[in-house]
Amino acid sequence: MRANCSISQVCTPKLLSASPKSSRKRLYGDLVAAEKPKWNPRDPAQMRAVKEALHVATVPKCELVCRDNEQRRVFEFCRACVQQEKAGSLYVCGCPGTGKTLSINKVKESLVCWADEMGMETPDSLTINCTNLAKTSEIFSKILGQFQNRKKGTSKLSPLQQLQSMFSNKESASRRMMLVIVDEMDYLITRDRAVLHDLFMLTTYPYSRCILIGIANAIDLADRFLPKLESLNCKPLVVTFRAYSKDQISDIIKHRLKVLEYDVFEPLALEFCARKVAAATGDMRKALGVCRSAVEVLEARLQDSSDQELGIVTFDHMDIALSKAFKSAVVDSILCLPQQQQMVLCALTNTFQHCKKKATTLGELNKSYIEICRTTQVPAVGMLEFSNMCMILSDQGFMKLGQSKEDKLRRVTLQIDISDIGFAFKGNRFFQKCLEQPRC
Repeated sequence: MRANCSISQVCTPKLLSASPKSSRKRLYGDLVAAEKPKWNPRDPAQMRAVKEALHVATVPKCELVCRDNEQRRVFEFCRACVQQEKAGSLYVCGCPGTGKTLSINKVKESLVCWADEMGMETPDSLTINCTNLAKTSEIFSKILGQFQNRKKGTSKLSPLQQLQSMFSNKESASRRMMLVIVDEMDYLITRDRAVLHDLFMLTTYPYSRCILIGIANAIDLADRFLPKLESLNCKPLVVTFRAYSKDQISDIIKHRLKVLEYDVFEPLALEFCARKVAAATGDMRKALGVCRSAVEVLEARLQDSSDQELGIVTFDHMDIALSKAFKSAVVDSILCLPQQQQMVLCALTNTFQHCKKKATTLGELNKSYIEICRTTQVPAVGMLEFSNMCMILSDQGFMKLGQSKEDKLRRVTLQIDISDIGFAFKGNRFFQKCLEQPRC
């Protein structure tokens, strides 16, 4: 009997390689729930298994969680095209790391499985990444080459003209459907819209057998070219992949870790990662990268310590990994500044953060700076040199200085995110002490 190939098929997870000493011989069907063995991060085999499970390139063996609705819409569209032997086009959009390509590949597998189960002719498939094209029009050569694998022929016409001619003539057209997946379609939208329009128009010819699925990263790109496609009578169905939420990110990570027989992360550490990534980008690849980084932080600490209690990724490990992942270019610029200029930024941070202000004067900022110098026992510079330092910081875009006849009354505002200053000095005891000096 053939297996059911529905898009919502649920598979039994396959175990990744682990330590020979682990209880991986336990069957998933055991009625008695055994306690999970503790993860031993000092075991190289177990560490490799964890990193493999969290790697972006590791494709889940079973269903993709949190994208059921999107996959179902795409699958039903493709299934209808195959059943009716009718061409069609679909546009998949969403920010990077939202599961677009992975979902479409799963739909392709399900479509082939469904056609085989129904005793129908299996559609051919072709996947094209637009960033790999030497020139945009090369896309038609690739599509034509797939059709000509069945029927060899030579022509003086261009590949596009050959395809148009083929799909206009019943005798030359193939009866077999072809699923054409065009990834990174942003490249065509920004480089050559004429090619993009011709590509979608291939689905409008009377004997076309193309099921075209375009995948692009930016949601707003649809507004740039859909009106034109609508005027050409080839507007595609649009399926949008929204950024992952906190709960979805958490569920996906837990789903990947199910293949392991042990707990790797503290629940609070995973929740912290999911919240931070969801608030910033919703990019699942970023979340997986942060989790791997947190595991590597634990691994590094194990090498520097003989503490046997270090056996799980904690909130602190995750905090370090997140700080590395979301460190901006501004943070690097702050770290490259001379110490005195860094202390001026600390004084500005204290004024705005502790005193709940959005602007101050150069005179008040100088008082805060002098207080920091006194506490940290670093010699303070004079007012003229202090004013020059502030002008340099203003020229570099860290702060903005207003105009005034008297230097001390010049208005000062911060031009960068205040959290970047905190990130830059995180873990530095000297500057942490500077940032603990409120002056209101």
